[in-house]
Amino acid sequence: MWLRAWLIMVATNLVDLDHLLADPIFDPDRCSIGYHPLHSWPAQLVWVGLAVWRPSRLIGVGLLIHMLLDAIDCAFMP
Repeated sequence: MWLRAWLIMVATNLVDLDHLLADPIFDPDRCSIGYHPLHSWPAQLVWVGLAVWRPSRLIGVGLLIHMLLDAIDCAFMP
């Protein structure tokens, strides 16, 4: 079961594909929280819902961990 859980958690990093919609695609001084569609506050509410609903809990937790790490990154930006 750990391999399945690990693969699901790693797959949640695909949420960063929404960076391809930004112009420019990469900007080291841009905070992704609130800027990219899948990093927006409404999307994060959906991620919380996924984390609460048992069948999608691993996906939701993986996405929330991703958002937390992005928020930490934003906190250290100048």
